[in-house]
Amino acid sequence: MYTVTLLGAPTGRALDPALAEALRNAWGGGDVLWLAPDEAAEFAVAQHPDNLWDVWADVQNQGVDLVVQPTKGRRKAVLLADMDSTMIQQECIDELADEAGVGERVKEITARAMNGELDFEDALRARVGLLKGLPVSTISDVLEKRITLMPGGKVLLTTMKAQGAYAALVSGGFTDFTRAVAKQLGFDENRANTLLSDAGILTGDVGMPILGQQAKVDALEDITKRLDLTDQDVLAVGDGANDLGMLGRAGMGVALHAKPSVAAQCDIRINHGDLTALLYLQGYAKADFETPA
Repeated sequence: MYTVTLLGAPTGRALDPALAEALRNAWGGGDVLWLAPDEAAEFAVAQHPDNLWDVWADVQNQGVDLVVQPTKGRRKAVLLADMDSTMIQQECIDELADEAGVGERVKEITARAMNGELDFEDALRARVGLLKGLPVSTISDVLEKRITLMPGGKVLLTTMKAQGAYAALVSGGFTDFTRAVAKQLGFDENRANTLLSDAGILTGDVGMPILGQQAKVDALEDITKRLDLTDQDVLAVGDGANDLGMLGRAGMGVALHAKPSVAAQCDIRINHGDLTALLYLQGYAKADFETPA
């Protein structure tokens, strides 16, 4: 059995019940279950639809995300999440670069690296090199004034952890940021790269080894082994090329507002919804969401 999930944007156009019913009828599905009025609905089908991606393209134009996945095992025990442009709305290195006066140069490199056009490690070294001479105190300023959480993140973490899930933040960014974001959202652990400094000034170097695509896969393997779980127990979410390894390995790999070349390699793509979409994909209804403290 498979579950078909339709998701509208929380702040966008309402999900039309007629669309859900029409799709259910076309695919011979079961009764439509509304997880959230006007926002999220699902129904069961016996077979994976042959025309999924044609229909997906059509409903995307209506501001709706469409996901089809095996029904068994949808509720996950581990959340493995990227940070930049996933759990937060910014790319931290781009914000630091703005403060250093090299914002446009760094943003161009970031965009190409996240789209898979550049080697991640080489691109990271190049960008960090442009931060040489920036006071370390700039990091706390950026955290306070420039970094905002992605909508739905606190509800996602609070709800999954209330059900006993383990949450890890794994980023190609920097520990100065992941520590703060992990604490704010309630992640159990965080892994990222380290910006090196001397006498309160960034040296333009990054600590080795660099945490890139393979390190995120390693995190998945380490955590599942430690918790005596399997890849199928993991929900991974990210947006960049360096996330593809963990997205491909996880039982549920979600490309969230991802770069086109990244989304094209993932079966689960959320382009309109926020992070609460990850709860609906697991079968949580809005009434099941836990309120963050």
